[in-house]
Amino acid sequence: MKLAVKLARAPTGCAGRRPDPLEPPVPETVFERPQIGLADSYRSLIKEFEENGEELVPFPLTFPNEDFEAFLKRLEASSRGEGIPEGWVPHTTYWLVQDGVVVAVSNLRHSLTDALRREGGHIGYGVRPSARRRGLATEILKRTLGEARELGLNEVLITCGSTNAGSIRAILNNGGEFLSEEFLPERGEIVKRYRINLGTDTT
Repeated sequence: MKLAVKLARAPTGCAGRRPDPLEPPVPETVFERPQIGLADSYRSLIKEFEENGEELVPFPLTFPNEDFEAFLKRLEASSRGEGIPEGWVPHTTYWLVQDGVVVAVSNLRHSLTDALRREGGHIGYGVRPSARRRGLATEILKRTLGEARELGLNEVLITCGSTNAGSIRAILNNGGEFLSEEFLPERGEIVKRYRINLGTDTT
């Protein structure tokens, strides 16, 4: 009987321990293309940025979305390189969703212009203010890098403000290699540039 009791009690911290009823469940995280069913959640994300007085990053957050179907069609067309302004490149937008809430947004530029090499790079991303400090910037960047690899890119350039510690941490967590930094007068701050080598997918 004593042996049976000991086997039933898994040591604290081992994989077999019973979950703490006070411990919140780990939310399911989904990486997906924008969809109309999450329109209200997406709009609330933008509202949080605005209420915090923050710049809307990545830039598709600035696209009008009153007509959400038209907004989604614009994103789809942009991914195909259709209807984009002169000087822009095809770009694809992704959402990171937890329990039905859009918690982060990323945008993958399919190629670079001289302007993007200076600032912007291949990938921009932003995390809902109330969902920060959970590793979500690292996660959405990781997932977006996977899409960049599928697109055929061997390496990507990512830029961020020198004071954006969260973004720098996400870049370094994903293998970022520091390239250079430059003070940009139009931004009034130093912008850092990083390279992430995607390697060759041999699978």
